[in-house]
Amino acid sequence: MEKTFEDGQPHFSEESGVNKDGQPEYWVVKTTPIRNAEGDIVAAMEVNLDVTQHKLLEQQLEKSEKKYHEIFNSIPNPVFVLDAESLEIRDCNAAVQSVYGYERREILLRRFVELFPEEEQLRYVARVLRSDVIHQARQIHKDGRILFVDMWISPAEYPGRRVLLVTTSDITKRLETEQHLIQASKMATLGEMATGVAHELNQPLAVIKTASRFFIKKVRNQEPIPESIIATLSEEIDSHVDRATRIINHMREFGRRADRQMDPIQVNDVIRKSLEIFSQQLKVRGIDVVLNLAEPLPLVRADANRLEQVCINLLINARDAIEAKVGSSPHLKGEKKIFLTTQPQKGRVLIEVRDTGQGIPRAVIGKIFEPFFTTKEVGKGTGLGLSISYQIIQEFGGSIRPESREGQGAAFIISLPAV
Repeated sequence: MEKTFEDGQPHFSEESGVNKDGQPEYWVVKTTPIRNAEGDIVAAMEVNLDVTQHKLLEQQLEKSEKKYHEIFNSIPNPVFVLDAESLEIRDCNAAVQSVYGYERREILLRRFVELFPEEEQLRYVARVLRSDVIHQARQIHKDGRILFVDMWISPAEYPGRRVLLVTTSDITKRLETEQHLIQASKMATLGEMATGVAHELNQPLAVIKTASRFFIKKVRNQEPIPESIIATLSEEIDSHVDRATRIINHMREFGRRADRQMDPIQVNDVIRKSLEIFSQQLKVRGIDVVLNLAEPLPLVRADANRLEQVCINLLINARDAIEAKVGSSPHLKGEKKIFLTTQPQKGRVLIEVRDTGQGIPRAVIGKIFEPFFTTKEVGKGTGLGLSISYQIIQEFGGSIRPESREGQGAAFIISLPAV
């Protein structure tokens, strides 16, 4: 009021006080001068507007927002608030910096898909908008290294707009550990296949040795060699060198550390490749492989190297089950066979590996995919084969299940989504 009388201008203020019940009250005050005919200020009018409820709501909202930010920033996993249409990052919690390396101010208003490799960004726009969960997505740390994360996505309201809440979990170290286990299992598998590979390599070497001895003998005796024989033996040597090279390259490729890239592949080709270096070992043991591969077969999205590892793991288990049955009951006569079957079924591709072994005991069939669980004798199994196979098939978006009748054999059925 004093200011209004002094300068003749209206004034505003926010006031607070306590009512007669001892409760706080808030009001907005406006003063306006009243002038006479000569323009002199003769009075001033004061209007008070009670805003207590509004002020209390503001305080509650401020406390609520503070509590929300405390909870938001205390979540150990990175959480992003994305615009539901543009996928711009509207907010993020403190864990983003520890996982991705970006400070909050650096990442706000950037598009979330920029955290994916450039060649995969378009594909992930659709997946983020349509999915609830994304497993093993590749993202990029601020320093350029690749991260593997699982994502959980849910719609929400955020100050008047539709947003997506994206929570991520860094699984890079877990996958690296799993990769070491997979590689260890591969090395064990290579050891299992050593006998068969040696036999496969001995055959071309024997042919090459025979041809070279023939040439040496003719040269030493200064005997002429007909051109037709030279041509025939040269072609034999060349083809057997190619065969040995294929075997060695296959072993090298199988033994290499597989990446996690998945491409459309033909399952039948993978099965045939698995048998290239393993069938000889089965023949030595008198085990026949019966192929029943459907043609044509839809493609599946997977990594051929890792799917081959699954096939070989199942072949080794089938072989061991057959030999265990023969060893425990030599008086029983029965077929020693492994059946490999593929077929399309309602948008999926089924792979079945069935044997005539001793089957899986009912008491343990629920444990066979557990790490380090094995029914084999000590020193004859790591207990990793089926566990790793299960994990690989899960990564491909598929499933694997056992079927067994004790004493009559077992089967593993793999189901993979067709491309």
